[in-house]
Amino acid sequence: MEAYRSFIFRLIRNYLIGSLAAVFVVGTVVMVSTLQIPNIQFVRLIFIVLISLLFMLVAELITLWVQLGPIRQFFTSEHHERDELNHMYEKIHRFPGQTIYRIMGPHMLGFSLPAAGLTLWMISTGWLEFPYFYTVVAAACAFLIAIMHALIEYYLTVRAIRPLLLEIRHRGKVQYGMEPSLGGRILVSIQRKFQLSTALIGLFPLFLFFLATYIRLQYMDSEFAKEYILWGILIVVLGAGFALVGSWLLIRDVRDPVAELTHEMNRIQGGDLGRRAPDLYADEFSALISGFNMMINRLEMRQERNRQLLQSYFSTLAAALDARDKYTAGHSMRVAEYSLMIGKLSGMSEEQADLLYKSALLHDIGKIGIPDEVLLKDGKLSDEEFAIIRTHPVQGESILLQIEPIDAMADFLPGVRSHHERYDGKGYPDGMAGDEIPLFGRIIAVADAFDAMTSDRPYRNGMSHEKALTILEEGKGTQWDPYFAGLFIDEWRRQQHLQKPSK
Repeated sequence: MEAYRSFIFRLIRNYLIGSLAAVFVVGTVVMVSTLQIPNIQFVRLIFIVLISLLFMLVAELITLWVQLGPIRQFFTSEHHERDELNHMYEKIHRFPGQTIYRIMGPHMLGFSLPAAGLTLWMISTGWLEFPYFYTVVAAACAFLIAIMHALIEYYLTVRAIRPLLLEIRHRGKVQYGMEPSLGGRILVSIQRKFQLSTALIGLFPLFLFFLATYIRLQYMDSEFAKEYILWGILIVVLGAGFALVGSWLLIRDVRDPVAELTHEMNRIQGGDLGRRAPDLYADEFSALISGFNMMINRLEMRQERNRQLLQSYFSTLAAALDARDKYTAGHSMRVAEYSLMIGKLSGMSEEQADLLYKSALLHDIGKIGIPDEVLLKDGKLSDEEFAIIRTHPVQGESILLQIEPIDAMADFLPGVRSHHERYDGKGYPDGMAGDEIPLFGRIIAVADAFDAMTSDRPYRNGMSHEKALTILEEGKGTQWDPYFAGLFIDEWRRQQHLQKPSK
């Protein structure tokens, strides 16, 4: 609630200062310095300004009270739903835009109408002695002043809402562990905001000077004043054109580097760290882009380091598993290499191939939970012992599911669980067949079987590579996926042929 009270104080302070400065100071100064009338009539005009200002203040404060209603109600409560926090976060961001309507409406209705009515009445009674069309000129001046007041009030309100936004983000973090955000959505574009602001800043004094000069000339030479109108309109049109072109050039100078940085951020969000934003600027954007590129360099270094650490983690875990049995030392690494070879032969992308390699490194991780007397037994396993061995794919999946965050190992689970499934559906643990078996499981099954057949065991020597390839060939379509088994067999024989010395 403290943030809300501070916001209200700043809002009312800014508004009162802006209203008094825009309407009373600027309006009165222009009026006094332009009109040539007796002092008593100046007093009556100031009376009109004060009465109209009072109407305007009441109208604007009522409008402000209505606009603040949802925000006030929100901050009187301590606990909110997640959607409420997000909705109010966006609503407060839109509040400065509502300021423009709050200023313009009461200015036109709360100030101009009473002022014009009182002025016309005093002219009709003879209390004010100047032409009726001066009221139209005064209304045009009031409109210009209202626009500038609304512009200034908009930017002051943008700063005033920041404590409220910080408070909402704090509540979101405390209550839900999240901070509300617009998520990159643009509520007011920089281009529109800058173009309107710079154009109005350029046009406001020009229009005001044109209107005030016209009134002054009426007292000096009414005929010349009529000629001045055409000349003045020409100058105003030229000035307006210059202001619009200048504002367009200015916003383009700001928009282009912002658009470039936005494009680069979207690219990085997609995982592409290979390029850097070109530094084509000589102002503060040069420092911004330089810092942005430095950030990309750091991200790339950290990503590479994380990749190396993760690769080392997988390799170390596989080596630790293989170290339980001297006869299986290096088994996981070889299976990973064979699997990677098959994956690349099948046209797999680099990203998919890397996931396959890591899955193969971890394919036997479930054997951590197999007792030594079963896993390391020299002789033939009993049916009960073999049943225990057959649990290792499921145990491996369970182990990986314990790693946080919960989705960190999601890509590796299918290969670990299904690498002992058979193509004919007679494998384990799920008895899946054909293409039902996950892709990584079908590939790892070929690599695992080949290494198992060619490696020594306490109860047998490893068979020759050619004999193992023959068994794989005979098992295509029954035990192993015929496509991946065929790729492995053909590539292995091709490499063996290349290694034979030429006669």
